[in-house]
Order: sequence, then structure tokens, then C-alpha cells
Amino acid sequence: MSKVAVLIPTRLKSTRLPNKPLAIINGKPLIQHVYEHAIQVHPAEDVYIAAGDQEIIDVAQSFGARCVLTDPSLPSGTDRIAAALREIDPTGEKYDIAVSFQGDGINVDPKLNLQLVDIMEKTGADIVTVGMKITDSNEIQDPAHVKIAMGLREGENFGRALYFSRSPVPFNRDDVPEYHFAYWHIGIYVYRTEALKKFVSYPVGVLENIEKLEQLRALENGMSIYALVVPSVKLIEEAPADVNTPEELSEAQQFLF
Repeated sequence: MSKVAVLIPTRLKSTRLPNKPLAIINGKPLIQHVYEHAIQVHPAEDVYIAAGDQEIIDVAQSFGARCVLTDPSLPSGTDRIAAALREIDPTGEKYDIAVSFQGDGINVDPKLNLQLVDIMEKTGADIVTVGMKITDSNEIQDPAHVKIAMGLREGENFGRALYFSRSPVPFNRDDVPEYHFAYWHIGIYVYRTEALKKFVSYPVGVLENIEKLEQLRALENGMSIYALVVPSVKLIEEAPADVNTPEELSEAQQFLF
């Protein structure tokens, strides 16, 4: 059985909501809620907060979390978890799989991680991620909704991702009325640890630079990505999945997590 590390990337610097990880929601900092959700389904000794700031480390250690201080200038959460993994498993012998559980995902169901790990073990994929069906034609056209191109047959809920795009994919040539083939990408990732190390070693890809989607770097370099299609990623359907703005913070504070 694969040994799994859960890494929670987080940092204080945020354009839309500074100091977000330490924002208090119902008596606890946001990062504590995320950590406590993660340890409900993963052993605490395998869950790490990968923080770009000592202030987060200090708070996280106060509620008993394992922590790794990473370079605050790292460009992405993927780079942050890769740096943390090098610290906690320098020989590469301890963990086979790395889960990236976003530090602002206060309302993301951690049980999804177990499904993604299961798909990785079944398929041998390098990376496994999440999608949701798109049923609204406006969402298909919206570049903020990243689309996954993959061919699922009736009854299938996961498959190999062939491409990711901000444009509508695949092209609906015959104007099929039901958008059962269109999937919205949700940025939840599980990596084979060796694949994660390779991924962050590659230069920014040509397609990645055009679409501004880092998962295209993996595809350009021949890595396999599978996606699980789910009806929801939330613990509480009425609350925001994650917190990125003051408005979402206010919404989250209305719920008991």
C-alpha cells in the first residue's frame, strides 16, 4: 500500500486577502480548520503545513501541527509542497504519494483525497485531479472556468485528461444540446512523489505560458493526468469551498466548521 503525505501549502501574502491563513473563523485561524479537516481522514503524523512565513509556523505549532518553513518567494503552491517534501523525505523513501490540500480550502471535503489516491493506485497516473460537469453554456465560454478535455463513456466517473484550456473544449461541432462532455477543472491535486519532483524541475511550458495553466507543463512533458468527476467538493454546500476574498471570509464565518 502506498504511503501518503498530505501537504498544506500556505502563505501570508495574498493580493485579495492579506494574512488569509490567520483570519479567525469561529474562534480558530483558517489554517487550523483546514488542518483539522485533513487529519480527520489522514494520520496526523503524515499531515504537514508547508508555510512561506514563520508567523504561520508559530500559530500552526501552537495547535500541534507538523510544519515546514519554505521560501516565501516560491511561485506556486506546487513548488511549495515540492520544497516541503524534499525537507521531510530527503531520500525519497518515506512517501510514494503527495496530496496537495490547499491552505484556503476551509470547506473542501478531505475524503476526496482518498478517492484520488485510489485512482492513482489503480491507473499508475503521475497526477490525479478533480473535475465537475458543466451544464451551463455561459460557464463553458468563461475563461475563468478551466475546462478538461477527456472522453468519458456513460457510467464512468474518471478518465485520462488530454488537455486543459480556458477556451471551450472539446469543440461541439454538431451542437449537442446537453453539455455532458464538458468538465470544469477543480484545482485539487494528488501527485506521485517522483512525478512531483520531475514536474517542478521542468521549465515553464510553451502551452502553460500561453494559457497560464501549470498542469499543461506536465502534459507537455509526457506525464499522465487523470481526473475524477464529482458532483461537489464541499463539506457544507451553502458555504464557499475556499476563501480568497473578504466577501468569502464573511460568508465562511456564518458556518460552523
